[in-house]
Amino acid sequence: MTTTKFLLDESRMPRHWYNIAADLPVALPPPLHPGTMQPVGPDDLAPLFPMELILQEVSTEREVPIPEPVREVFKLWRPAPLFRAHRLEKALGTPAKIYYKYEGVSPAGSHKPNTAIPQAWYNAQAGIRKLTTETGAGQWGSSLAFAGALFDLDVKIFQVRVSYDQKPYRRALMETYGATCVASPSNETNSGRAILAERPDHPGSLGIAISEAVEVAATHDDTKYALGSVLNHVLLHQTIVGQEAMLQMEMAGDDPDVIVGCTGGGSNFAGIVFPFLGQQLRGGGKTKKRRIVAVEPAACPSLTRGKYAYDFGDTSHLTPLVKMHTLGSTFTPPGFHAGGLRYHGMAPLVSHLKQLDLIEATAYTQNECFAAGVLFGRTEGIVPAPEANHAVKGAIVEALRCKAEGRSEVILFNLCGHGHFDMAAYSNFHAGKLVDQQYDEKELAMALAGLPSVPA
Repeated sequence: MTTTKFLLDESRMPRHWYNIAADLPVALPPPLHPGTMQPVGPDDLAPLFPMELILQEVSTEREVPIPEPVREVFKLWRPAPLFRAHRLEKALGTPAKIYYKYEGVSPAGSHKPNTAIPQAWYNAQAGIRKLTTETGAGQWGSSLAFAGALFDLDVKIFQVRVSYDQKPYRRALMETYGATCVASPSNETNSGRAILAERPDHPGSLGIAISEAVEVAATHDDTKYALGSVLNHVLLHQTIVGQEAMLQMEMAGDDPDVIVGCTGGGSNFAGIVFPFLGQQLRGGGKTKKRRIVAVEPAACPSLTRGKYAYDFGDTSHLTPLVKMHTLGSTFTPPGFHAGGLRYHGMAPLVSHLKQLDLIEATAYTQNECFAAGVLFGRTEGIVPAPEANHAVKGAIVEALRCKAEGRSEVILFNLCGHGHFDMAAYSNFHAGKLVDQQYDEKELAMALAGLPSVPA
């Protein structure tokens, strides 16, 4: 009898996060203060984050302990299951073995609580009572709202306007958890008002929503900012995914040849990839060189089309400069349904790995990703979130390559969330109304031309 799911006991949940900074062959370029062009220090970040998160942001320690109160909350859904996709393999007629780590079992339906819970806990420990943040599709916003409810924090969420309109039930979930959700750009901040003055019908972007959330945190002493992706400490928190997957792959008696993850800001990709890649970088008898594939939307292709340069993380230029693959901080992606992947930049750590040729990147259109998600739903039973469909598509492409080459490789991907709040998008797909939107080449050229000048 073949095994379909691989479950870890709670006692085997990782007790540390893994920090890939300890194993990088070349150190990550530091974030810079836009005024001085010097590396930022803890004092520069203190208006936005509690000190424990700042220390994690700059840490080069290989292991960072997971606080016991955080692990207790994680037990609500962790360890998350690993599945062998037998039915998908059969439908594809591939000799490859396909495994997926399923993060949609969390209360908020995605991988995002893996960092929302510790961020909320560290803020609560520091005496903070209010948090602001941004969200695209709403997976991050609903996760931070959930965490805020657990630790008695007021949470205010600026949701990208196009997703705010597309996904009313994500907004309802955030409000059910007790958070306040505002469409961005809004009239509540100087950043939002400036955007609306130029374009009253602006669809919004994650860069704009970040500007609004950062502005509120920076101008209120009782409020801090929380980010759902991109920064080092966020990617650190997600590595519990890959650490569990390593143990579960051992249970399955397999070791991945190819690891696939969708990429927008980089958090779920880093979560599944970094522990495996760190093992590879350290070397050792059991280690093999794996292909690692980042899959992004063709309408917002920061890794495959962006420039590796210092840029702002937000549109209004309130954040430090970080070196990353970027489409330009003023770039507004079209309003495709994978709202969590509509970010102009990529996590500095993921971007750095791409520059070191340790990972590959590819991009697919909206419709081909939804087609992959439908096939996955009809074979494996789980309807993925639009973001996760990119990882499904990437895994299917790899499985069909194995079929064409007659190779039995082991493929692992991160199914980072379910699509239960995205049925309107699936309905549009079935009706043939889902459009493969294209970004504006002229706007991209202008945004890249406007990158800040940083001395070598």
